[in-house]
Amino acid sequence: MPPSPSPEMTRPATPATLTEVQPGEWLVGGDWTVPGLGALAQAANAPAAGLAPAVLDGSQLVAIDSAGAWVLQHWLRSHGTQPALRGWPARAQGLMEQVRAGAETAPLPRPRRSVLQHIGRKAVAGALQAWAFLAFVGEVAAAAAGVLRHPRRFRARAVLREIEIGGFDALPIIGLTSFLLGVVVAYQGADQLKHYGANVFVVELVGYAMLREFAPLIGAIIIAGRSGSAHAAQIGTMVVTEEIDAMRTIGIDPLERLVLPKIIALAVALPLLTVFADLTGVFGGMVMARSQLDIGFVEFVDRFGRVMQGTALLIGIGKAFVFAFIIVLVGCFQGFRTQGSADSVGRQTTISVVQAIFLVIVADALFSIAFNILDL
Repeated sequence: MPPSPSPEMTRPATPATLTEVQPGEWLVGGDWTVPGLGALAQAANAPAAGLAPAVLDGSQLVAIDSAGAWVLQHWLRSHGTQPALRGWPARAQGLMEQVRAGAETAPLPRPRRSVLQHIGRKAVAGALQAWAFLAFVGEVAAAAAGVLRHPRRFRARAVLREIEIGGFDALPIIGLTSFLLGVVVAYQGADQLKHYGANVFVVELVGYAMLREFAPLIGAIIIAGRSGSAHAAQIGTMVVTEEIDAMRTIGIDPLERLVLPKIIALAVALPLLTVFADLTGVFGGMVMARSQLDIGFVEFVDRFGRVMQGTALLIGIGKAFVFAFIIVLVGCFQGFRTQGSADSVGRQTTISVVQAIFLVIVADALFSIAFNILDL
């Protein structure tokens, strides 16, 4: 049987009272607890009549808690005095002293860090995050090895769904952006080539620029903002709603269920999107070459087929394949780093987009250095 409530818990609270019995002497009575403080607000805020409180008589005090002690100390501080306590129970007097000491304790000043300390903390945080990212890549590789050992665990439907979302649905924005980029490249080149009578070289300009650099890079940046952010937000929301923990509880590996299908899907979709961007970008260059340099479509295509090498297309597709891994891994990694709030979901989503775009550009720069060394 549960214990019966004590009489103190069952009796109704006596309203707290604060009465001036004579100048400088006040009588504290009733329950100075949360239930008994309701009717005291007006009296506690009233100014003292005559002299400031010099004596607090607690002979009629029934009970007091930390809330009542805080209200009483607040009233005393408003009058700038700490009177003597007369007739108070030892426990109530000790509580008043504790509340007064806590109120008088000054808050600790916020530590001020130098610029060097700030840079050092950022560097350490970045190093720890990089190490955590490498550990995450290792976990994904281990999960992929497990799927290869047990092919039945491969989720083909999830991969097809991700290809549709991250690839097919991105065709309009990729096509339009690449077309306009081809127009810009041809237009800027035409303005210079006219001065030297080298109009026909706009074909090489548009071809190499789109196939080697712009198509894979612009496609990767768009997909990082479109699909990478979606991956981080999806996984981050699942972390907040504890769906990830539920998956682990019932024996489902979140990496196999969520990360691997996204990696495979984007590794297939982004190279194909790059080829599509090549076509639309070159077509945009053809349109501008015809309107600005009087180079017809047939002449453009004929020269494009003679001067362009297959390595330019393969280099662009190879870049896109690597960019796909970077985008998915960064997005999923930041999603798993979400910590229990909707604000964290938005913050990690933003970080995933910024980091993915930054790493894509870094990887593209490294590719350019490597290809220059290899003379490709």
